[in-house]
Amino acid sequence: MNAVIIAVTVMLVLSLCRVNVVFALVIGAFTGGIVGGLGVNETVGAFTAGVGGGANIALSYALLGGFAVAISHAGLPKWLVEKVLKVVGKEGDSRRKALSKTLIVFVIFIIACFSQNLIPIHIAFIPLLIPPLLHIMNELQLDRRLIACVLTFGLTAPYILLPVGFGQLFQQILVDNIAKNGLDVQIADIAMPMLIPVIGMVFGLLFAVFISYRKPRQYQSSAISTEDEGEEYQTWGVIFSFVAIIVTMVVQIVTDSMVFGAISGITVLYLSRSISWSQSDVLFTKGMQMMAFIGFTMIAASGFAEVLEQTGHVESLVQNASNLIGNHKSIGALLMLVVGLIVTMGIGSSFSTIPIIASIFVPLSLELGFSPMATICIVGTAAALGDAGSPASDSTLGPTAGLNADLQHNHIWDSCVPTFLHYNIPLILFGWLAAIIL
Repeated sequence: MNAVIIAVTVMLVLSLCRVNVVFALVIGAFTGGIVGGLGVNETVGAFTAGVGGGANIALSYALLGGFAVAISHAGLPKWLVEKVLKVVGKEGDSRRKALSKTLIVFVIFIIACFSQNLIPIHIAFIPLLIPPLLHIMNELQLDRRLIACVLTFGLTAPYILLPVGFGQLFQQILVDNIAKNGLDVQIADIAMPMLIPVIGMVFGLLFAVFISYRKPRQYQSSAISTEDEGEEYQTWGVIFSFVAIIVTMVVQIVTDSMVFGAISGITVLYLSRSISWSQSDVLFTKGMQMMAFIGFTMIAASGFAEVLEQTGHVESLVQNASNLIGNHKSIGALLMLVVGLIVTMGIGSSFSTIPIIASIFVPLSLELGFSPMATICIVGTAAALGDAGSPASDSTLGPTAGLNADLQHNHIWDSCVPTFLHYNIPLILFGWLAAIIL
């Protein structure tokens, strides 16, 4: 049996059974390593070596958590809740509530899309924007699974389609690896074939908005607890909170580091006296507690991916799929997409999946007679698959980080399963269709 399939299956089954995701990743990695022939010591060594790859993102999340709590302490959430509740109204007629829901969903959608291309801050905005809105969402009985779907769409679809920001990075990796394996393409060639799979994601988003999660859902109406909950906010604290957020975004873009971005924002709040130095230890501890789950998950995911790579079964999975295809184009396209889904679900990164699958899929696509555009679509879609539904992907971990700030949003059942159903299934269907017709 292929170690990748076994490891990913174990990890997903344990996660769906509500076993902690970090524990599921460790057990899945150990199982995959043993099945892959590494032995106990080699498996432990590979996992230990791999966890360092997640340290940067874990530290980023911890500091962003501290920044988010500092922003909360400075009064921005209170100000935001007060202003929005004036629009919603305590009693609130149904029409006003519907308009408020639409406004919140639209704003989150726009910011999520901009975070990949126009202002490439990726997931850094989520712990700053979403927790202050949770109280309002509770008042409106807005289903957080819908918000998870909106956020994940904004975190994935723009970089798949548009060659700007993170999209430029994704498409450059795609172009380089396709060209390395025998097909000369340019970045300008990517958007057209990837449009059809993205249209599939649009249909998934619309289905989530208007059908799956249209009905109200009850949550406990308590806001995120803070020690200063009873205090009134100060206008200057709110003003410098906005300044700190802008500084954080600018520094992150310039340095390409969420760590230094968060530190810069916290420094602004300290220097402006929006929060005092004596509160720093409490705020950092509270923020790190809020984001600890996400950080440890990313660390475990890096170890999981390293174990799978050390087994060599990722490449063999791709090779075995190519052997099963024969000369059947339609079956070939479908199998290549499914293999991409399995690999990305385990690794948790579409960017890291491209070099693995392109080495086999590009020559195989050309051998089966797929056009250059169809080949681009197959490799690009196969790499992107799983990024929306993987428990180890920041496209699902990011939304959970914000939506679970008050411990009412389950990572697997409220983030991973909804995004998997609404995006990965359409991506497979529309990616397969694009490969056939292009």
